[in-house]
Amino acid sequence: MLYAKTTPNYAGVIISGDYRELDALYMALHMIVGNESDYRNYEGPRLRVLGVCYDIRHAIMGDGEIEFVDNGMDEFKMKLLEVVTPTKNLQFSFKIYFPELFFVMMALNDFIRLHAKTKAKQATFPLMDKRVIWDGDVARVRLFQSIIAECLKESVSEASYTRIFNLLHHEYSWLGGYVTQYLDMLNIEFLYMGKEERKKKLLTMAKRISEQGKEYQKVKREVEQSAREYHCPVENIRLKWEYPEKIEW
Repeated sequence: MLYAKTTPNYAGVIISGDYRELDALYMALHMIVGNESDYRNYEGPRLRVLGVCYDIRHAIMGDGEIEFVDNGMDEFKMKLLEVVTPTKNLQFSFKIYFPELFFVMMALNDFIRLHAKTKAKQATFPLMDKRVIWDGDVARVRLFQSIIAECLKESVSEASYTRIFNLLHHEYSWLGGYVTQYLDMLNIEFLYMGKEERKKKLLTMAKRISEQGKEYQKVKREVEQSAREYHCPVENIRLKWEYPEKIEW
């Protein structure tokens, strides 16, 4: 199964799984975010989720870490079943920064709601939209979110976990039109911190992403103004800040 754990220096989370599990998650994420024209006000969040898909694809191509893990088979079972099989499975891994991960968790909530609305509009019968509860893509994405939530629960205090959880989950969609250049700013700021400071700032990062306060509004105005000046989509504007060349994961 998929599993996640915090990286040693709290830069983010490492997510691992075998080929089939990661490939299924890759396909589910693609289905949930839809096509480029489906949710026009969500292009920034959509690109961030697709960034996770990019990391998954490269992981299962062997570009990330790989590990052999026990699969439950041993000599006794092979004799009993009269088969010869490997005793270990190959697992692939990829990493994601904490601020980026928080945002993706939030964005996926919005995309699941949008996906459900799309399904409802396509329904032949009035109650067909309730079948989204059994939608395989939604189930896989929710499983991914639950694995991240469990990892987070083991990484921070109970009080911090509760507050972060409440920030990541709203009963309504609210990331439409989000200027994700602000997320790059937070990622870079976070990565230049030391381990202990990162641990202390996890709640703060989730809060800054979710609340869209004065700092975010300032970045949004500047990015939107630049987009107007250069006659290009907001998503094409890049910050002058640079990510660290070497990351202490």
